[in-house]
Amino acid sequence: MGVRTPEQFLDGLRDDRTVYYRGQRVKAVPDHPELGMAARHAAIDFQLAENPKFRELAVYREGGDEYSAYYRIPRNAKDLMARSKLIETATTAGATLVILVKEIGTDALFALQRVLARNGDVTGLGRVDAFYRKCRDRDLALAVAQTDVKGDRSKRPSEQKDPDLYVRVVEKRHDGIVVRGAKVHTSCTPYVDEVIVLPSRTMGLGEEAWSVAFAIPVASPGVHLYASDYLHGSDDPFTRPISTNHKMIETLTVFDNVFVPWERVFFVDRPDLAGAAALTFVEFHRFTAVSYKLPLLDALVGAGIAIARANGIDHAGHVRDKLTWLVGYAETVRGLTELAALRCEVEAGVAYPHVFTSNMAKWTFARDFHKALETVQDLAGGLLVTGPSGMDWESAEVRPVLEKYLQGAWPTDRRLAMLNLIGELSTRLYGGYQALLAVHAEGSIEAEKLAMFRAYDPGRAFSLALQLAGLKND
Repeated sequence: MGVRTPEQFLDGLRDDRTVYYRGQRVKAVPDHPELGMAARHAAIDFQLAENPKFRELAVYREGGDEYSAYYRIPRNAKDLMARSKLIETATTAGATLVILVKEIGTDALFALQRVLARNGDVTGLGRVDAFYRKCRDRDLALAVAQTDVKGDRSKRPSEQKDPDLYVRVVEKRHDGIVVRGAKVHTSCTPYVDEVIVLPSRTMGLGEEAWSVAFAIPVASPGVHLYASDYLHGSDDPFTRPISTNHKMIETLTVFDNVFVPWERVFFVDRPDLAGAAALTFVEFHRFTAVSYKLPLLDALVGAGIAIARANGIDHAGHVRDKLTWLVGYAETVRGLTELAALRCEVEAGVAYPHVFTSNMAKWTFARDFHKALETVQDLAGGLLVTGPSGMDWESAEVRPVLEKYLQGAWPTDRRLAMLNLIGELSTRLYGGYQALLAVHAEGSIEAEKLAMFRAYDPGRAFSLALQLAGLKND
Protein backbone atom coordinates (compact mmCIF):
# COMPACT_ATOMS: atom_id res chain seq x y z
CA MET A 1 0.00 0.00 0.00
CA GLY A 2 2.90 2.39 0.71
CA VAL A 3 2.34 5.85 2.13
CA ARG A 4 -1.27 6.92 2.73
CA THR A 5 -2.68 10.35 2.00
CA PRO A 6 -4.09 12.50 4.83
CA GLU A 7 -7.57 11.88 3.44
CA GLN A 8 -7.08 8.10 3.52
CA PHE A 9 -5.86 8.34 7.11
CA LEU A 10 -8.90 10.36 8.20
CA ASP A 11 -11.36 8.17 6.30
CA GLY A 12 -9.92 5.13 8.07
CA LEU A 13 -11.09 6.57 11.40
CA ARG A 14 -14.77 6.32 10.44
CA ASP A 15 -15.53 2.97 12.04
CA ASP A 16 -17.18 1.52 15.14
CA ARG A 17 -14.60 2.61 17.70
CA THR A 18 -15.99 3.44 21.13
CA VAL A 19 -14.94 6.96 22.13
CA TYR A 20 -16.47 9.18 24.81
CA TYR A 21 -15.83 12.91 25.05
CA ARG A 22 -17.36 15.17 27.71
CA GLY A 23 -19.82 12.44 28.66
CA GLN A 24 -21.07 11.77 25.13
CA ARG A 25 -20.38 8.93 22.68
CA VAL A 26 -18.58 10.26 19.61
CA LYS A 27 -20.15 9.06 16.35
CA ALA A 28 -17.32 9.83 13.92
CA VAL A 29 -13.97 11.10 15.19
CA PRO A 30 -12.97 13.11 12.07
CA ASP A 31 -16.28 14.98 12.14
CA HIS A 32 -16.19 15.92 15.82
CA PRO A 33 -15.30 19.61 16.48
CA GLU A 34 -12.57 18.82 19.04
CA LEU A 35 -11.43 15.28 18.21
CA GLY A 36 -11.58 16.08 14.52
CA MET A 37 -9.15 18.95 15.06
CA ALA A 38 -6.79 16.55 16.83
CA ALA A 39 -7.11 14.03 14.00
CA ARG A 40 -6.31 16.71 11.41
CA HIS A 41 -3.29 17.70 13.51
CA ALA A 42 -2.18 14.05 13.41
CA ALA A 43 -2.57 14.08 9.62
CA ILE A 44 0.54 16.30 9.48
CA ASP A 45 2.62 13.11 9.56
CA PHE A 46 0.92 12.09 6.32
CA GLN A 47 1.08 15.57 4.80
CA LEU A 48 4.86 15.70 5.16
CA ALA A 49 5.18 12.69 2.88
CA GLU A 50 3.27 14.59 0.15
CA ASN A 51 5.29 17.79 0.50
CA PRO A 52 8.19 17.89 -2.00
CA LYS A 53 10.22 19.92 0.50
CA PHE A 54 10.06 17.15 3.12
CA ARG A 55 9.42 14.01 1.08
CA GLU A 56 13.02 12.81 1.17
CA LEU A 57 12.99 13.08 4.96
CA ALA A 58 9.49 11.61 5.47
CA VAL A 59 9.62 8.70 3.01
CA TYR A 60 12.24 5.98 2.69
CA ARG A 61 12.71 3.57 -0.18
CA GLU A 62 13.57 -0.10 0.09
CA GLY A 63 13.98 -1.80 -3.24
CA GLY A 64 11.03 -0.66 -5.30
CA ASP A 65 8.82 0.10 -2.30
CA GLU A 66 8.23 3.31 -0.39
CA TYR A 67 7.30 3.56 3.28
CA SER A 68 6.89 6.17 5.94
CA ALA A 69 10.34 6.97 7.33
CA TYR A 70 9.01 6.45 10.84
CA TYR A 71 8.98 2.73 10.05
CA ARG A 72 12.63 2.72 9.03
CA ILE A 73 14.44 0.51 11.54
CA PRO A 74 17.47 2.52 12.70
CA ARG A 75 20.70 0.67 11.99
CA ASN A 76 23.26 3.34 12.90
CA ALA A 77 23.75 6.87 14.20
CA LYS A 78 22.87 8.41 10.85
CA ASP A 79 19.46 6.71 10.90
CA LEU A 80 18.79 7.93 14.44
CA MET A 81 19.77 11.48 13.48
CA ALA A 82 17.38 11.33 10.52
CA ARG A 83 14.60 10.03 12.77
CA SER A 84 15.18 12.85 15.25
CA LYS A 85 15.11 15.41 12.44
CA LEU A 86 11.84 13.98 11.10
CA ILE A 87 10.22 14.18 14.54
CA GLU A 88 11.48 17.74 15.00
CA THR A 89 10.25 18.75 11.54
CA ALA A 90 6.78 17.28 12.10
CA THR A 91 6.49 18.98 15.49
CA THR A 92 7.51 22.30 13.96
CA ALA A 93 4.78 21.84 11.36
CA GLY A 94 2.44 21.13 14.29
CA ALA A 95 3.24 24.53 15.84
CA THR A 96 5.28 22.97 18.73
CA LEU A 97 2.73 20.20 19.45
CA VAL A 98 4.05 16.72 18.68
CA ILE A 99 2.10 14.58 16.20
CA LEU A 100 2.85 11.17 17.80
CA VAL A 101 0.72 8.80 15.69
CA LYS A 102 3.74 7.05 14.17
CA GLU A 103 6.58 8.11 16.46
CA ILE A 104 5.48 6.36 19.64
CA GLY A 105 4.25 3.17 18.00
CA THR A 106 7.49 2.57 16.15
CA ASP A 107 9.38 3.26 19.39
CA ALA A 108 7.46 0.33 20.87
CA LEU A 109 8.00 -1.96 17.88
CA PHE A 110 11.76 -1.35 17.85
CA ALA A 111 11.89 -2.02 21.59
CA LEU A 112 9.97 -5.28 21.29
CA GLN A 113 12.26 -6.46 18.51
CA ARG A 114 15.28 -5.90 20.74
CA VAL A 115 13.78 -7.48 23.87
CA LEU A 116 12.49 -10.62 22.17
CA ALA A 117 15.68 -11.12 20.15
CA ARG A 118 17.76 -10.65 23.32
CA ASN A 119 15.76 -13.39 25.06
CA GLY A 120 15.66 -15.80 22.13
CA ASP A 121 11.85 -15.72 21.89
CA VAL A 122 11.48 -16.84 18.28
CA THR A 123 7.68 -17.02 18.39
CA GLY A 124 7.21 -13.58 19.89
CA LEU A 125 9.80 -12.05 17.58
CA GLY A 126 8.07 -13.53 14.57
CA ARG A 127 4.76 -12.02 15.67
CA VAL A 128 6.32 -8.60 16.22
CA ASP A 129 8.01 -8.71 12.82
CA ALA A 130 4.74 -9.69 11.11
CA PHE A 131 2.85 -6.92 12.88
CA TYR A 132 5.60 -4.42 12.05
CA ARG A 133 5.43 -5.31 8.34
CA LYS A 134 1.65 -5.00 8.35
CA CYS A 135 1.78 -1.55 9.95
CA ARG A 136 4.61 -0.43 7.68
CA ASP A 137 3.02 -1.68 4.47
CA ARG A 138 -0.42 -0.22 5.30
CA ASP A 139 1.05 2.98 6.75
CA LEU A 140 -0.97 2.63 9.94
CA ALA A 141 -1.20 5.10 12.79
CA LEU A 142 -0.30 3.68 16.20
CA ALA A 143 -0.81 4.53 19.86
CA VAL A 144 0.94 2.94 22.84
CA ALA A 145 -0.89 2.13 26.06
CA GLN A 146 1.74 1.59 28.74
CA THR A 147 0.92 3.47 31.94
CA ASP A 148 -1.45 1.42 34.10
CA VAL A 149 -3.90 3.26 36.34
CA LYS A 150 -1.98 1.61 39.25
CA GLY A 151 -4.42 2.14 42.13
CA ASP A 152 -2.55 2.15 45.45
CA ARG A 153 1.01 2.80 44.32
CA SER A 154 2.47 1.34 47.49
CA LYS A 155 1.21 -2.08 46.34
CA ARG A 156 2.26 -4.35 43.50
CA PRO A 157 -0.22 -5.40 40.77
CA SER A 158 -0.94 -8.69 42.53
CA GLU A 159 -1.58 -6.86 45.85
CA GLN A 160 -4.24 -4.44 44.61
CA LYS A 161 -7.79 -4.82 45.97
CA ASP A 162 -9.00 -4.63 42.39
CA PRO A 163 -6.76 -6.73 40.10
CA ASP A 164 -7.93 -4.78 37.04
CA LEU A 165 -5.90 -1.71 38.03
CA TYR A 166 -3.12 -3.18 35.91
CA VAL A 167 -4.05 -4.68 32.54
CA ARG A 168 -4.11 -8.47 32.88
CA VAL A 169 -5.04 -11.71 31.16
CA VAL A 170 -8.31 -13.11 32.49
CA GLU A 171 -8.73 -16.03 30.09
CA LYS A 172 -6.63 -18.12 27.71
CA ARG A 173 -8.31 -19.78 24.74
CA HIS A 174 -7.11 -21.94 21.90
CA ASP A 175 -7.32 -18.94 19.55
CA GLY A 176 -6.08 -16.15 21.84
CA ILE A 177 -6.37 -14.40 25.18
CA VAL A 178 -8.92 -12.16 26.88
CA VAL A 179 -7.64 -9.08 28.71
CA ARG A 180 -9.17 -6.67 31.19
CA GLY A 181 -8.00 -3.49 32.90
CA ALA A 182 -7.14 0.08 32.02
CA LYS A 183 -4.27 2.27 30.90
CA VAL A 184 -4.10 6.04 31.37
CA HIS A 185 -2.39 8.96 29.59
CA THR A 186 -2.74 7.14 26.27
CA SER A 187 -1.93 9.75 23.63
CA CYS A 188 -3.81 9.98 20.33
CA THR A 189 -5.84 6.78 20.86
CA PRO A 190 -9.13 8.09 19.37
CA TYR A 191 -7.50 8.75 15.99
CA VAL A 192 -5.12 5.86 15.36
CA ASP A 193 -5.62 2.46 13.76
CA GLU A 194 -3.93 0.23 16.31
CA VAL A 195 -2.89 0.40 19.95
CA ILE A 196 0.16 -1.44 21.27
CA VAL A 197 -0.09 -2.48 24.93
CA LEU A 198 3.07 -2.82 27.02
CA PRO A 199 3.69 -3.48 30.73
CA SER A 200 4.47 -0.39 32.76
CA ARG A 201 6.83 -1.97 35.28
CA THR A 202 8.82 -5.00 36.36
CA MET A 203 6.80 -8.01 37.46
CA GLY A 204 7.56 -10.83 39.86
CA LEU A 205 6.56 -14.42 40.38
CA GLY A 206 2.83 -14.68 40.81
CA GLU A 207 2.29 -11.74 38.45
CA GLU A 208 2.24 -13.71 35.23
CA ALA A 209 -1.27 -12.51 34.35
CA TRP A 210 -0.06 -8.89 34.23
CA SER A 211 3.07 -9.74 32.21
CA VAL A 212 1.63 -9.33 28.74
CA ALA A 213 2.28 -7.32 25.57
CA PHE A 214 -0.01 -7.25 22.54
CA ALA A 215 -1.57 -5.08 19.83
CA ILE A 216 -5.22 -4.61 18.98
CA PRO A 217 -7.25 -2.48 16.53
CA VAL A 218 -8.73 0.52 18.32
CA ALA A 219 -12.18 -0.40 16.97
CA SER A 220 -12.08 -3.84 18.67
CA PRO A 221 -15.11 -4.81 20.80
CA GLY A 222 -14.51 -4.00 24.45
CA VAL A 223 -11.95 -1.24 23.84
CA HIS A 224 -13.45 1.91 25.35
CA LEU A 225 -11.74 5.30 25.13
CA TYR A 226 -12.57 8.11 27.56
CA ALA A 227 -10.98 11.26 26.16
CA SER A 228 -9.62 14.15 28.21
CA ASP A 229 -10.98 17.61 27.41
CA TYR A 230 -8.10 19.58 28.93
CA LEU A 231 -7.63 21.83 25.88
CA HIS A 232 -11.37 22.08 25.14
CA GLY A 233 -12.82 25.36 23.95
CA SER A 234 -9.69 27.16 22.74
CA ASP A 235 -11.70 29.19 20.25
CA ASP A 236 -10.02 32.63 20.19
CA PRO A 237 -7.24 32.61 17.57
CA PHE A 238 -6.18 36.12 18.62
CA THR A 239 -5.08 35.05 22.11
CA ARG A 240 -4.56 31.33 21.33
CA PRO A 241 -2.66 31.15 18.05
CA ILE A 242 -1.69 27.50 18.53
CA SER A 243 -4.46 25.64 20.33
CA THR A 244 -7.26 26.89 18.08
CA ASN A 245 -5.79 24.79 15.25
CA HIS A 246 -3.73 22.10 16.95
CA LYS A 247 -4.78 19.65 19.61
CA MET A 248 -3.74 16.32 21.10
CA ILE A 249 -6.15 14.05 22.93
CA GLU A 250 -5.21 11.64 25.72
CA THR A 251 -7.51 8.89 26.95
CA LEU A 252 -8.29 6.56 29.77
CA THR A 253 -8.15 3.35 27.71
CA VAL A 254 -10.31 0.57 29.13
CA PHE A 255 -10.08 -3.05 28.05
CA ASP A 256 -13.39 -4.69 28.97
CA ASN A 257 -12.83 -8.39 28.31
CA VAL A 258 -11.10 -7.73 24.99
CA PHE A 259 -10.20 -10.74 22.86
CA VAL A 260 -6.68 -10.72 21.40
CA PRO A 261 -5.75 -13.37 18.78
CA TRP A 262 -2.52 -15.25 19.44
CA GLU A 263 -0.80 -13.74 16.41
CA ARG A 264 -1.16 -10.33 18.10
CA VAL A 265 0.21 -11.48 21.47
CA PHE A 266 3.93 -10.66 21.67
CA PHE A 267 4.47 -12.27 25.05
CA VAL A 268 2.34 -13.49 27.94
CA ASP A 269 3.06 -15.01 31.35
CA ARG A 270 6.60 -13.58 31.16
CA PRO A 271 7.49 -11.58 34.28
CA ASP A 272 11.10 -11.77 33.09
CA LEU A 273 10.19 -9.74 29.97
CA ALA A 274 7.79 -7.20 31.48
CA GLY A 275 10.37 -4.86 33.01
CA ALA A 276 12.74 -5.23 30.05
CA ALA A 277 9.99 -4.25 27.61
CA ALA A 278 9.01 -1.23 29.69
CA LEU A 279 12.57 0.05 30.03
CA THR A 280 13.62 -0.67 26.45
CA PHE A 281 10.61 1.19 25.09
CA VAL A 282 11.61 4.19 27.21
CA GLU A 283 15.12 4.09 25.74
CA PHE A 284 13.62 4.94 22.37
CA HIS A 285 10.77 7.11 23.57
CA ARG A 286 12.84 9.55 25.62
CA PHE A 287 14.92 10.18 22.51
CA THR A 288 11.65 10.83 20.65
CA ALA A 289 10.64 13.13 23.49
CA VAL A 290 13.69 15.38 23.39
CA SER A 291 13.49 15.44 19.59
CA TYR A 292 9.95 16.81 19.68
CA LYS A 293 10.79 19.27 22.46
CA LEU A 294 13.31 21.11 20.28
CA PRO A 295 10.76 23.22 18.33
CA LEU A 296 9.14 24.27 21.62
CA LEU A 297 12.51 25.46 22.95
CA ASP A 298 13.26 27.26 19.70
CA ALA A 299 9.87 28.99 19.97
CA LEU A 300 10.62 30.13 23.51
CA VAL A 301 14.03 31.45 22.50
CA GLY A 302 12.62 33.28 19.48
CA ALA A 303 9.71 34.67 21.46
CA GLY A 304 12.04 35.87 24.22
CA ILE A 305 14.24 37.73 21.74
CA ALA A 306 11.24 39.17 19.91
CA ILE A 307 9.39 40.42 22.99
CA ALA A 308 12.56 42.04 24.36
CA ARG A 309 12.80 43.99 21.12
CA ALA A 310 9.06 44.74 21.08
CA ASN A 311 9.28 46.14 24.62
CA GLY A 312 12.46 48.09 23.85
CA ILE A 313 14.56 46.37 26.51
CA ASP A 314 16.83 44.21 24.35
CA HIS A 315 19.93 46.33 25.05
CA ALA A 316 19.68 46.06 28.85
CA GLY A 317 22.43 43.99 30.44
CA HIS A 318 20.11 41.86 32.57
CA VAL A 319 17.98 41.12 29.49
CA ARG A 320 21.01 39.95 27.51
CA ASP A 321 21.90 37.74 30.48
CA LYS A 322 18.43 36.17 30.50
CA LEU A 323 18.49 35.61 26.74
CA THR A 324 21.95 34.06 26.92
CA TRP A 325 20.77 31.59 29.55
CA LEU A 326 17.70 30.77 27.44
CA VAL A 327 19.76 30.16 24.31
CA GLY A 328 22.29 28.08 26.25
CA TYR A 329 19.53 25.93 27.73
CA ALA A 330 17.90 25.23 24.36
CA GLU A 331 21.18 24.48 22.60
CA THR A 332 22.32 22.21 25.44
CA VAL A 333 19.22 20.05 24.97
CA ARG A 334 19.74 20.02 21.20
CA GLY A 335 23.42 19.10 21.55
CA LEU A 336 22.66 16.27 23.99
CA THR A 337 19.96 14.93 21.67
CA GLU A 338 22.39 14.81 18.76
CA LEU A 339 25.06 13.27 20.99
CA ALA A 340 22.64 10.53 22.08
CA ALA A 341 22.33 9.51 18.43
CA LEU A 342 26.05 9.77 17.73
CA ARG A 343 26.87 7.61 20.77
CA CYS A 344 24.25 5.00 19.85
CA GLU A 345 24.63 1.27 20.43
CA VAL A 346 23.28 -1.63 18.38
CA GLU A 347 21.36 -4.69 19.56
CA ALA A 348 19.79 -7.32 17.29
CA GLY A 349 20.55 -5.09 14.33
CA VAL A 350 18.61 -2.17 15.83
CA ALA A 351 20.47 1.03 16.72
CA TYR A 352 19.22 2.67 19.89
CA PRO A 353 20.16 6.03 21.45
CA HIS A 354 22.84 6.14 24.12
CA VAL A 355 20.85 5.54 27.29
CA PHE A 356 22.71 7.86 29.63
CA THR A 357 22.91 10.72 27.14
CA SER A 358 19.27 10.62 26.02
CA ASN A 359 18.13 10.56 29.64
CA MET A 360 20.48 13.44 30.42
CA ALA A 361 18.96 15.37 27.51
CA LYS A 362 15.43 14.70 28.78
CA TRP A 363 16.41 15.49 32.39
CA THR A 364 18.06 18.75 31.34
CA PHE A 365 14.95 19.74 29.41
CA ALA A 366 12.55 18.87 32.23
CA ARG A 367 14.68 20.27 35.06
CA ASP A 368 14.98 23.75 33.54
CA PHE A 369 11.77 24.09 31.54
CA HIS A 370 9.86 26.02 34.18
CA LYS A 371 12.79 28.41 34.54
CA ALA A 372 12.62 28.96 30.77
CA LEU A 373 8.91 29.81 31.08
CA GLU A 374 9.66 32.17 33.96
CA THR A 375 12.40 33.86 31.91
CA VAL A 376 10.16 34.50 28.91
CA GLN A 377 7.31 35.66 31.16
CA ASP A 378 9.69 38.06 32.89
CA LEU A 379 10.71 39.53 29.54
CA ALA A 380 7.09 39.83 28.39
CA GLY A 381 5.40 41.53 31.35
CA GLY A 382 1.92 41.61 32.88
CA LEU A 383 0.00 41.99 29.61
CA LEU A 384 0.22 38.21 29.33
CA VAL A 385 -2.77 38.07 31.66
CA THR A 386 -4.27 41.56 31.45
CA GLY A 387 -4.19 42.01 27.66
CA PRO A 388 -7.20 42.33 25.37
CA SER A 389 -9.26 39.59 23.76
CA GLY A 390 -9.87 38.97 20.10
CA MET A 391 -13.31 40.53 20.45
CA ASP A 392 -11.70 43.70 21.84
CA TRP A 393 -9.29 43.83 18.94
CA GLU A 394 -12.10 43.44 16.40
CA SER A 395 -14.20 46.19 18.00
CA ALA A 396 -14.19 49.41 15.97
CA GLU A 397 -14.68 51.36 19.20
CA VAL A 398 -12.05 49.60 21.35
CA ARG A 399 -9.26 48.89 18.88
CA PRO A 400 -8.10 52.53 18.42
CA VAL A 401 -7.66 52.82 22.20
CA LEU A 402 -5.61 49.62 22.28
CA GLU A 403 -3.49 50.71 19.34
CA LYS A 404 -2.71 54.04 21.06
CA TYR A 405 -1.90 52.78 24.54
CA LEU A 406 -0.47 49.27 24.09
CA GLN A 407 2.28 50.08 21.64
CA GLY A 408 5.93 49.66 22.62
CA ALA A 409 9.07 49.73 20.54
CA TRP A 410 6.94 47.75 18.07
CA PRO A 411 3.47 48.77 16.84
CA THR A 412 0.61 47.41 18.95
CA ASP A 413 -0.51 44.71 16.52
CA ARG A 414 2.97 43.16 16.31
CA ARG A 415 3.60 43.50 20.04
CA LEU A 416 0.26 41.91 20.95
CA ALA A 417 0.80 39.07 18.48
CA MET A 418 4.05 38.19 20.24
CA LEU A 419 2.54 38.60 23.69
CA ASN A 420 -0.31 36.28 22.72
CA LEU A 421 2.11 33.67 21.42
CA ILE A 422 4.04 33.81 24.71
CA GLY A 423 0.78 33.64 26.63
CA GLU A 424 -0.21 30.54 24.68
CA LEU A 425 3.17 28.90 25.28
CA SER A 426 3.51 29.77 28.95
CA THR A 427 0.38 31.10 30.64
CA ARG A 428 -2.83 29.72 29.12
CA LEU A 429 -4.10 26.13 28.92
CA TYR A 430 -1.65 25.08 26.23
CA GLY A 431 1.24 26.44 28.28
CA GLY A 432 0.00 24.57 31.34
CA TYR A 433 -0.30 21.43 29.24
CA GLN A 434 3.30 21.72 28.07
CA ALA A 435 4.51 22.55 31.59
CA LEU A 436 2.93 19.37 32.97
CA LEU A 437 4.31 17.30 30.09
CA ALA A 438 7.79 18.57 30.98
CA VAL A 439 7.46 17.09 34.46
CA HIS A 440 5.65 13.83 33.73
CA ALA A 441 5.59 12.85 30.04
CA GLU A 442 7.89 10.00 28.94
CA GLY A 443 8.84 9.47 32.57
CA SER A 444 9.25 11.73 35.56
CA ILE A 445 12.36 13.71 36.42
CA GLU A 446 13.16 11.12 39.10
CA ALA A 447 12.81 8.32 36.53
CA GLU A 448 15.29 10.05 34.24
CA LYS A 449 17.77 10.54 37.09
CA LEU A 450 17.42 6.87 38.05
CA ALA A 451 18.00 5.79 34.44
CA MET A 452 21.13 7.95 34.30
CA PHE A 453 22.44 6.44 37.52
CA ARG A 454 21.83 2.90 36.26
CA ALA A 455 23.37 3.58 32.83
CA TYR A 456 26.53 5.34 33.98
CA ASP A 457 29.67 3.20 34.14
CA PRO A 458 31.85 4.72 36.87
CA GLY A 459 34.86 2.55 36.07
CA ARG A 460 36.92 5.08 34.10
CA ALA A 461 36.40 7.98 36.50
CA PHE A 462 36.85 5.79 39.58
CA SER A 463 40.08 4.27 38.25
CA LEU A 464 41.48 7.69 37.38
CA ALA A 465 40.73 9.02 40.87
CA LEU A 466 42.47 6.03 42.46
CA GLN A 467 45.45 6.46 40.14
CA LEU A 468 45.82 10.16 40.94
CA ALA A 469 45.60 9.38 44.65
CA GLY A 470 48.28 6.71 44.34
CA LEU A 471 45.88 3.89 45.25
CA LYS A 472 45.46 0.45 43.73
CA ASN A 473 42.17 -0.57 42.17
CA ASP A 474 41.54 -3.65 44.30
